[in-house]
Amino acid sequence: MLLNVRVARRLDIAQAPSIGAAVAAAEARLAGTGRVVLRASGTEAVIRVMVEGRDEALVRREAEGLAEVVQAAATA
Repeated sequence: MLLNVRVARRLDIAQAPSIGAAVAAAEARLAGTGRVVLRASGTEAVIRVMVEGRDEALVRREAEGLAEVVQAAATA
């Protein structure tokens, strides 16, 4: 699942502790059956949140949760 999170300002996702913690927690819940990738777009004010895995409901839940964390970090 790929979600695009619009951000008003450039956000260094590697420097946001809340995002790092949320990614680690999502990876733990996926338990080796999927992956999480976050990256900033090079052309838009967007952070791309991608979660892949076997359990579609879990993947959707994790992607949406990560998108919320990214949005909160971008507005802090």
